[in-house]
Amino acid sequence: MRRRSLLRGATSMVAAASVPTRFAIGQGRGKVLRFVPTADLSILDPSFTTTQVSITHGYYVFDTLYGIDHNQQPQPQMAAGHTISDDGRTWLIRLRNGLRFHDGTPVLARDCAASLARWSSRDVYGQTLAAFVDQFGTADDQTIRITLKSPFPLLLYAIGKPNGMLPVMMPERLARTDPAQQVKEMTGSGPYRFLKDEFVSGSSGAYAKFENYVPRQEPPDWASGGKVAHMDRIEWRIIPDPSTASAALQKGEIDWWEQVQPDLLPLLRRSRDVKVDNFNPVGFFGTMRFNHLNPPFNNVRMRRAIQMAVDQEDYMRAVTGNDPELFRSCRALFPCGTPYGEELGTGLMTGDLAAARTAIKAAGYGGEKIVILNPADVASIAPFGHVTFDLFKKLGLNVEMEEMDWNTLVTRRSRTDPIEKGGWSVFHNWWIGTSIADPAISTVVRGLGAKGWAGSYSNETIEALSRQWLSAPTEPDRRRLVTAIHQEALADVPTILLGRFFIQTAYRKNLTGLLQGTSPYPWNLAWT
Repeated sequence: MRRRSLLRGATSMVAAASVPTRFAIGQGRGKVLRFVPTADLSILDPSFTTTQVSITHGYYVFDTLYGIDHNQQPQPQMAAGHTISDDGRTWLIRLRNGLRFHDGTPVLARDCAASLARWSSRDVYGQTLAAFVDQFGTADDQTIRITLKSPFPLLLYAIGKPNGMLPVMMPERLARTDPAQQVKEMTGSGPYRFLKDEFVSGSSGAYAKFENYVPRQEPPDWASGGKVAHMDRIEWRIIPDPSTASAALQKGEIDWWEQVQPDLLPLLRRSRDVKVDNFNPVGFFGTMRFNHLNPPFNNVRMRRAIQMAVDQEDYMRAVTGNDPELFRSCRALFPCGTPYGEELGTGLMTGDLAAARTAIKAAGYGGEKIVILNPADVASIAPFGHVTFDLFKKLGLNVEMEEMDWNTLVTRRSRTDPIEKGGWSVFHNWWIGTSIADPAISTVVRGLGAKGWAGSYSNETIEALSRQWLSAPTEPDRRRLVTAIHQEALADVPTILLGRFFIQTAYRKNLTGLLQGTSPYPWNLAWT
């Protein structure tokens, strides 16, 4: 074997006038942080859902074998390093010494092999990897052995991916859970322990520092490097009303508000005790997702007509409070600002309503009811639904919008029922750019049908090109294939990208160490 190493040196709180006073101001309460996430945490298993709040939770409790840095390159995390056989078909990944789960048991290679097998049965990138894998096995207690049917050069990018369904490591007994069922017990090896007795869905949760966590010695860099937990305890508080969250932050009743509603930014920027920042430099990308099973959007000509009608600026102004500093257009399906972010859709997304009406008529639209699912409790998504509802009305479509909370939407979007039995037509969300940046991980482009993301989009051309991309020997080959995938997706319209925007975060000025990256990471944070 030849050695290749990537070792590196470098509630629902009721919307009352304020948060309860028992959550006192930070300076007198020790190393405790009060955090307000963007949505309620209802799914605890980060390998079960693409929901971002579950991924954030996953980074607290679990760890990954590899993590990406600011260059979006995978670096060893739980791994000490790896070797690859000369034929590229056997990978040996050696675990770092001293890794333990929260129940005190050591992390063993068989735990990781089982975790990878479970994750790869659900995640889009994982399913792609699994098609190349002969076995997720072990060489000894400290060494994972992955044997492949054919070489898979991007293996570390797959098992180090930062978003989507997170490839976290858990005890073998949990990883053997039926992939169709959520793992219920939150026993990981990450820097914080989940306090199950303090978790109230829709209201609050808490995490305690895991004293036996052994961080890497390198400086933290996005999801890689030393994950040092300075806080003894982190409390999550769900505050649905933005004005209440803003007031609580200014009073010191909470310490960090993950996503600030745009109309409250000027007020918080004037506060002498609050800092407003951007932890995600890549940006967020709004999307409109179609249900490809139900009329009328099982008809590609209807999807193309809607793509033609979309004016990204309408969506971006709605979600950013009309602040031009917080959004950019991006007429693409691979995000601008990422390696494959080329605006190939410029001529397809014209905002021409008259041409779109003509295209809808030519598509044979017969007045079928269209149902938009809209999460009223997520301020960074809800405006999209209202813009689309208005757009569809202008196009003469028979449209209804159903407002609901995000957790209900996540459940509804997985249903395949026809409209008359509670089905749906369209929903919106956003993705962090790195989570849809290439053909392997882009859930919004991949054509896996029922095995893929909500909406059951199928496209064997995209799948065949994606398989070629994964085994392409050079970057020019990969770029050629990405262009072909991109053009096919823009023609077949699985999803419409609504633009690139930046969601601001806000926190108390005496909180230091906030890292940039793909999630609001809990490590490196400290009080001054």
